[in-house]
Amino acid sequence: MEKEIRAVILGAGKGTRMKSSKPKVLHEIFSKPLLGWVIDAISKIQFDVQSIVVIGFQAGYVEEYLNKNYMYAKTAFQKQQLGTGHAVAQAAPLLHDFNGDVIVICGDIPLITTNTLRELVHYHQRNDSDVTLMTAHLDDPSGYGRIIRDKADGIVKIIEDRDALDHIKEIQEVNTGIYCFKWESVKNAFSELDNNNSQEEYYLTDIIKWAKTRSLRVLGYEISDSSEIYGINSRQNLAHATKILKNRYLDELMSNGVTIVDPDTTYISPETTIEKDTIIYPNTYIEGKNIIARNCKIGPMTHIRGNCAVGEGSKIGNFVELKNARIAKNTRICHLSYIGDAQIGSNVNIGAGTVFANYNSITKEKRQSSLADGVSIGSNSVIVAPVEIQKDAFVAALSCVTKNIEESSLVMTRAAQKEIKNWVKMKKEIADNEFGN
Repeated sequence: MEKEIRAVILGAGKGTRMKSSKPKVLHEIFSKPLLGWVIDAISKIQFDVQSIVVIGFQAGYVEEYLNKNYMYAKTAFQKQQLGTGHAVAQAAPLLHDFNGDVIVICGDIPLITTNTLRELVHYHQRNDSDVTLMTAHLDDPSGYGRIIRDKADGIVKIIEDRDALDHIKEIQEVNTGIYCFKWESVKNAFSELDNNNSQEEYYLTDIIKWAKTRSLRVLGYEISDSSEIYGINSRQNLAHATKILKNRYLDELMSNGVTIVDPDTTYISPETTIEKDTIIYPNTYIEGKNIIARNCKIGPMTHIRGNCAVGEGSKIGNFVELKNARIAKNTRICHLSYIGDAQIGSNVNIGAGTVFANYNSITKEKRQSSLADGVSIGSNSVIVAPVEIQKDAFVAALSCVTKNIEESSLVMTRAAQKEIKNWVKMKKEIADNEFGN
């Protein structure tokens, strides 16, 4: 790209229709906040594009999230939500000496992709535009601002739905709320926009009129997939966006050689990598960043919670939960088990009902256990971290492992079986005599 890119992300709103004490941009899809999806899409346009997030409602929580996950992001505080133009004005001081292009985008559109944003910037720079607005064609444009173009196909203005006459409402090209600005050309606008409207707010859309009166070049870039600009304003929107995101990725996986037995009941985060010839069975839920190698079988009813790797040819089966686990090739974890904070070698067999006890609820510490190649764990066993089980060791069923186990050893911690003959018969006779039956 010809110029350096920065982004202003609007994230100050409360999101009243979410009916939540949590900021709207921190509501999650696949355990990742909406804001995170937007920042990640932006950051890949160029190497670590710097984002400025405009915060307001519950600002401390948004700052905490950014400090933990996006150290390179900056914040601008919008004390009062006085409109989108006012929001960008709060970020303007952080761009005082900047002489590149600035993307302005809302923090509640998690379906936007890097490729689309990159194409927006390419179009903007290729046409030497001062203001480029991303537009979309919608079958039902109700509620959206309509795009008015001139004969040269430039954008003249945006007419909001509530202000549009009937013939204007027939226009299907709408404002997406995503802009690319030549910052040096437009930066003064954010101290000059007025709030002479019924809402008494400073609208970002007014920058079109501001730019046209100064003979600046204003163009529209039409997005090819309108689902990418789907905004989140309610819990229903959140659920719908989740389905769009997961279906988009499931189609990609299937095109690349992964079998998804039942896409309707399968949810896989796009941050998870799955190699070809792996089969994903129904009712599987995979969130976060994971790597699943080829020829694996996952599910049905498997939950993978993030930071996991599953080696080639391994099987993760019914009602198995994985978290922060590294599993080598040809290992079987088939039934009713929890594997957390674990390093597991190849050709390991973990029996049904095995639990890795990795969390101390008093100290809040999580500890790790490791199983070397060829280990076998019997059913209904508990592995209490931290322990190391060396190569080819065998843990008998119903064992509770609290110490390291040497190579090729057998460990059995259950009590010896004891049989009391005729115990049930004697108990019944006593009961019969006591109650006179």
